[in-house]
Amino acid sequence: MNQYSYVVRPAEVSDIPKMQFLFAKAKEIMRASGNMHQWNNGYPTDEQLKQDIGLGHSFIMLSDDEPVATFALIIGPDPTYKIIYNGKWIDDVMEYGTIHRIASLPQYKGIAQTAFDFAWTKVHNLRVDTHRDNTIMQHVVEKYGFKYCGIIHLANGDERLAYQKIKK
Repeated sequence: MNQYSYVVRPAEVSDIPKMQFLFAKAKEIMRASGNMHQWNNGYPTDEQLKQDIGLGHSFIMLSDDEPVATFALIIGPDPTYKIIYNGKWIDDVMEYGTIHRIASLPQYKGIAQTAFDFAWTKVHNLRVDTHRDNTIMQHVVEKYGFKYCGIIHLANGDERLAYQKIKK
């Protein structure tokens, strides 16, 4: 158990500047660990975040009422997960949720676990994908018990490593 206690709440449009700050900090961590190609060219945009918020997909994680992390949880089919290469999904029939755009301040620990635990309250089948160079996220999802399933391609053609975990 980590020393931090977090509260998860739906994100609001007024949170976007803080969310972008969290994404900037996450990008710094990625770049320092050798992940130079993920989340480039202004991604995620304010428009993407507004869309996530409007659809109820975006969440803020608070510690002592201060935003320290953000993530999106999207329940339902993800078009980029329809075709998987060099592997297969553990289950390709039951409803699933996908964790996207998870970012936090570097000094806070247990963020991914808190996001995954929150997701389990909504859906019992989770998928996540990450860039091949994002060894930190690969370690986190494998530590949490996700199984590597294969490769998917984003709408722009970029490759991602895909993982899945089903809560029993």
